[in-house]
Amino acid sequence: MLGFDLIFLSPKGALIALGIVVPVAVLVVVARRGSRLRAALAVPRASRWRLAVPTLAAVAVAALFGVAAAQPVAESETALEVRTDAAAYVVIDISRSMLARSGLGETTRLGRAKAAAVKLRSALPEIPVGVASLTDRTLPHLFPSADADVFRATVALALDIERPPPRSNFITSATSLNSLTALASQRFFSPRAQKRAAVVFTDGESQGLDAARLARFFRRPPGMSVVFVQFWSRDERVFNRGLPEPQYRPNPAARSDLDRLANATGAAVFDESELDDATARVRSALKRGPVTTEGVRKTRLALAPYLLAFAILPLGVLLWKRER
Repeated sequence: MLGFDLIFLSPKGALIALGIVVPVAVLVVVARRGSRLRAALAVPRASRWRLAVPTLAAVAVAALFGVAAAQPVAESETALEVRTDAAAYVVIDISRSMLARSGLGETTRLGRAKAAAVKLRSALPEIPVGVASLTDRTLPHLFPSADADVFRATVALALDIERPPPRSNFITSATSLNSLTALASQRFFSPRAQKRAAVVFTDGESQGLDAARLARFFRRPPGMSVVFVQFWSRDERVFNRGLPEPQYRPNPAARSDLDRLANATGAAVFDESELDDATARVRSALKRGPVTTEGVRKTRLALAPYLLAFAILPLGVLLWKRER
């Protein structure tokens, strides 16, 4: 770790803690009057802890709320180590069939694919990873980068169903896995990236496959390891205005097509529930290699939620004392 800082986004918010001054002062005045009254009536003195405990608890609650209101944030910096010999792409299918879901309140295939892409990216922190979209063509949206924040932003904001649209609007299936040849035939990768991988998030519902042609491109030096992660269920439908579109039906041959393609090209196919296995396959394909330090990685942690949660303890003491 290169450095650690604690900053307050709203330091004036800490003034809220001063609100405890008046009730504590009232509590002290009342306690003193009570002591004089007990002395006059010859009543035994109350234990000092009877006053001290709720007073300290009230002060602790006010202090914790005050610090939380100041919005403390812990910032840390670590060296950003990046592989110089490897790179990967996450390719996400954005054809209309990726709108399919099991019900109106459920997440679409595309939504699940986006979440999986971010999770996979976080498991490969030292690998430059790019983002590409897939319809009947494969287009880059982010060239391999070590910046995980840029990756997340690209996945969240730049990818949507048929944006950009496929070349033709008159085809039944807009997805063409054959277009993945662009990863090897065009300049998606830097020449220095001799270890290459592509992870394709798709439902597998593609136009006719030319597995032999894809195999030739995937094996073109320096070669590229390909992993398919399928997001598909026979119960999913594409909904339009709350109703399932009658013209869409999940293609039951999608998985067998992916398996056939994998057998021909040396790729691997995983279900979306096997994302950890898919990630391990990518890491194994990229192996280990030289790294270089390229700047720093900053992480920020908001502490206010933890302070508010911790305030429950002294607040509980106050409530318990009140019940007694």
